[in-house]
Amino acid sequence: MSMNVNLNLARALGYNEEDRLLIVNGDDFGSCHSANVGIQQLLEEGAISSATLMLPCAWAREAALWSASHPELNVGIHFTFTSEWDAYRWGPVNRKGDSSSLVTNEGYFPPDCMTFEQQADEEQVRAELIAQVEMALQLGVKPTHADNHMGSLYGLTTGRNFLPIVFDVCASYGLPFRLPRYLLQEDGQVAPPELAEQAKQLADYAASKGVVVLDYLLGLPFRMQDGETYDSFKENMTGLLRGLRPGVSEIIIHPSVVTEELRAYHFHPEKRGMEMDIFRDPDILRTIETEGIKMIRWSELQELQHKLSSQASQ
Repeated sequence: MSMNVNLNLARALGYNEEDRLLIVNGDDFGSCHSANVGIQQLLEEGAISSATLMLPCAWAREAALWSASHPELNVGIHFTFTSEWDAYRWGPVNRKGDSSSLVTNEGYFPPDCMTFEQQADEEQVRAELIAQVEMALQLGVKPTHADNHMGSLYGLTTGRNFLPIVFDVCASYGLPFRLPRYLLQEDGQVAPPELAEQAKQLADYAASKGVVVLDYLLGLPFRMQDGETYDSFKENMTGLLRGLRPGVSEIIIHPSVVTEELRAYHFHPEKRGMEMDIFRDPDILRTIETEGIKMIRWSELQELQHKLSSQASQ
């Protein structure tokens, strides 16, 4: 069910080609109760466009049931194959088949992408992707999109990616996917710019499968930087916003209320608090307004994907 690889995404969504369109996604919804409280508040306030749900995590059910009762708010699937914290780990949700290539000896997902890329069996990855979507659907979520925790499926560490499988699953469930078509030689770029040609090829491949992807993917460092303060973080986010290109960009954040629960396992809890505050900050909101940036949602990309798929099948 192929779509036009030369599609101009902004125009296809009903905007002008020169419009700078922005999605702000709260990653790691369901990872813990503190993240759930923060992300729910930001979604209800409209401070973020969407969130993505980590189904393998202990607090995913709370997040999913909340999402099911708020279907007007965009929540997607945060495909998860790694478990990076020492004190708090999780593993596959697929209980019906073999997941042995996806886990450590303890039965958890590995803490790093390299281990996953080296040992994961493709069919076990496919089964786990489907199981994560199906779990969300069983809990009443109407997912608007999908993305990937820690970039484990992109092959960034060893070059072995699982994206053809991801595109198959996303196409079958009608989910657009977090993949940038364009990579830039600039700060804030999530993927390394030397993969620019591969990114375009993968975006074309996604289009051939009928999956809508982004133009640009941006974010600031996940970890607290040396000497970083909220003001320096805000300055960097302001720069990121001012530098947005025409087209559809997504900025990734990991917001959470900073609590004892978060501090008990997370290496950078204060950074999560900064990310909780940043898109509620009057200065940031003023920058978005003065720059003429238009906030959009993943559901608009999903509607486009459905439209293009139905056209392609006629």
